[in-house]
Amino acid sequence: MNILRRWWYQYKFRHHPIHALFQRYSGDELVSVDCETTSLDPASAELVTIAATRIKANRILTSESLYLTLSPPDSLSAASVTIHKMRHQDLRHGLEPREALTLLLEFIGNRPLVGYHIRYDKAILDRYFKRLFGFALPNKLVEVSHLYHEQLERQLPNTCYDLSLEAISRHLGLPHPERHDALQDSITAALIYVRLKHGDLPALTSPL
Repeated sequence: MNILRRWWYQYKFRHHPIHALFQRYSGDELVSVDCETTSLDPASAELVTIAATRIKANRILTSESLYLTLSPPDSLSAASVTIHKMRHQDLRHGLEPREALTLLLEFIGNRPLVGYHIRYDKAILDRYFKRLFGFALPNKLVEVSHLYHEQLERQLPNTCYDLSLEAISRHLGLPHPERHDALQDSITAALIYVRLKHGDLPALTSPL
């Protein structure tokens, strides 16, 4: 978020309980976020599940993770179920979007958001937040695939790499379950972040 928009939000919500959200974060925590949606188009995809996992220094606080299931969106179809494996009956007790996003906002605050393809997730979340609350998330973003690529470039410059979540996890020696869900992917992204920031990148002698 650019500085002018941040200032505008600070002014607009100066008397609102969420005003602190638009202050720059100065702590040592981040939050890994992942969403399951009804399609891969950020302009139209609807939220199905949201997961968030806190990172504090080099620790991943999995016991404090957040996992939210939303009520079935209008665009939930047989085709979209193949993406996220969530059926109508799996979502029958899901939260309404406003309630789910309120809980998410309380959890993440103004901490930086970590993720794999985090801009995709944020684009969808921003659509919901703008519609329901009148603002986009101001949180700083950290893309783990970019961090990984930057470190690989120092070993083998100008080389093509496999930047899939599976390949990154495999190279870093991290567990990666075959079945994806929002919570597991948020934890995987958190593991990648901590390994890249606080560990050593395994030697690479050939492109992945």
